[in-house]
Amino acid sequence: MTKPFTIYFAGDLFDHKHLIGNAILASYIEKCSNGTYQCIVPQDLEQPVGRGVAIRNNDLRMVLECDLGLFNFDGADLDSGTAVEFIYAKSLDVPAVLFRTDLRSRGEQEDRDPWNLMCSFYPRTQKVQFNGMAWYKETAVASASLEETIERLYTRIATRLVEALDTVRQVPPLPKGDQAQIAAMYRWALRFAGSGLETLADEPGYVEQVITAKAEKGLL
Repeated sequence: MTKPFTIYFAGDLFDHKHLIGNAILASYIEKCSNGTYQCIVPQDLEQPVGRGVAIRNNDLRMVLECDLGLFNFDGADLDSGTAVEFIYAKSLDVPAVLFRTDLRSRGEQEDRDPWNLMCSFYPRTQKVQFNGMAWYKETAVASASLEETIERLYTRIATRLVEALDTVRQVPPLPKGDQAQIAAMYRWALRFAGSGLETLADEPGYVEQVITAKAEKGLL
């Protein structure tokens, strides 16, 4: 059986709406892709005791190890942790999909992305944007129950995201198969993050194993 592409699913996870929304959408992405994609949702990771550097390192390690990144850019202001994770992914040339369902428009870009321009214009990145309120109302009117609304709405959203993931993973990598350059890039990403994450850069075979796994899937 072909191994699924792993996706680091980044976004708010600080209240029940975000937590259950993340979990539902992740399950529908896996379902609508027929198992092509497996979402790694940070809220479901085995978290170290307490908060702080251990959790930061665990999340950044998952960004580095996953095949693709999915970044929820909802909110009046972008979640700062999600923005950091997105830039970390881009420093590693990880294929990424940004998605926003928020009907509010923010940022300095007229007629362009409704978020801070410093999170725009990166290569190997696809965007999915729609009015979540409008999609919900359309779906609710056409459904006989809340359960049917959830099924219809999340299937529609997940299908759009799967299409974007399919597209972005076909974009050629920037290093273009230069294994030495890729290995150096991954080691530097571990070292510049510091605070204990740099120890993985010197762990025998770790970087090579991550790179090989991605290369076997045609991502590097």
